[in-house]
Amino acid sequence: MTNAKTKTPQKHFETLACTAGVAQDSAYGSVAPPLHLSANFGWKSVDDKPAFDYSRSGNPTRKVLENALAELEGGAVGVITATGMAAVDLPLCLVRAGELVIAPHDCYGGTHRLLTSRARQGHFNVLFVDQTDEIALGAAFARKPKLILIETPSNPLLRITDVSRVATLAKQHGVITVADNTFLSPFLQNPLQLGCDIVVHSTTKYINGHSDVVGGAVVAREKALGETLAWWANATGVTGAPFDSYLTLRGLRTLPVRLERQQATANKIAENLSAHPLVKQVYYPGLENHTGYDIAKQQQRGFGAMFSVEFRDEVDARALISRLEVFTIAESLGGFESLVCLPACMTHASMSPDVRAYAGISDNLVRLSVGLEHEEDLLSDLHGAIDATARPARQKRHDDAAANDAVSIGV
Repeated sequence: MTNAKTKTPQKHFETLACTAGVAQDSAYGSVAPPLHLSANFGWKSVDDKPAFDYSRSGNPTRKVLENALAELEGGAVGVITATGMAAVDLPLCLVRAGELVIAPHDCYGGTHRLLTSRARQGHFNVLFVDQTDEIALGAAFARKPKLILIETPSNPLLRITDVSRVATLAKQHGVITVADNTFLSPFLQNPLQLGCDIVVHSTTKYINGHSDVVGGAVVAREKALGETLAWWANATGVTGAPFDSYLTLRGLRTLPVRLERQQATANKIAENLSAHPLVKQVYYPGLENHTGYDIAKQQQRGFGAMFSVEFRDEVDARALISRLEVFTIAESLGGFESLVCLPACMTHASMSPDVRAYAGISDNLVRLSVGLEHEEDLLSDLHGAIDATARPARQKRHDDAAANDAVSIGV
């Protein structure tokens, strides 16, 4: 691939991630980008404002990360925020009182809480819509919204929204399109290239990848919009800290190799569990029976390392995840370690039971973030926990299914 303007080869993702800010230190020539912890920067005179004057407004270390993520997403301007929720909230500064925001009906619980709370205070109106439903989506656009938020794959049901389709509709109606790309990272999906105006990330997750930094990122496709977002970030004080940016940039270097390994393992585990007699359904776009498989294959470069499992009614999901030893019960995702959570009482607890039911989030739904452990250890952990918590009736079903399988292969 070449750049049309320069005719020079366009570098691959791995190269861009590894070279961002490398050997660009003008003071000492350090290969690794230096960490600038200073809160403020000196002026030569009151009439000679420096490139950086105060770290809330701009910081050299944070700028390296902002530029790197903007380039990786194919955008013009990047803004690093203190948290992922700050990143989701920042584009909402573009919406005025009385204007409408369309959001996914099955979005992350924290996003749902933010939107409903802002709407309750009169900041804007919000409408939660199943964005895979063409009729519902058309009706929503007919209400002349200001902004639409896309979350694909969705959290925690991994529903797939056709980003190009939604972005095209939004453009026809003059609506700002924001996509939450946290589950896939810029390595596996680029919403700006699919027509969105803004992409947001919780960099806490895959981009950092080590579960030791909380942060967010907002990238705008157009420079003017990006500068407006950067102005709001400075005005509201939600910009990220230099040290957090330094660590996140360090994590970014290994994003491709981490995510390739993680999604390969996730795919094998999802396929294995989908055949388990005590599993009602596995929600993973990499399975060919997933309703969004074809769209995901078109707009993504991989299916990611997140999936959810809904167990049959007689399975006690709470007891099951408590028996896991390799998986850690915790919120968040995308780190090197495998995590498990029960959305109904953890990540989506702020949603009322009826709202969770509308989104399709049952009490027996378990969300898994697959890490870098060996797939056999993860599978053994899951099967052991299922077997240990199976009641006699469940165990009989399991044993009968196993017996049938043995007969069918002539054992």
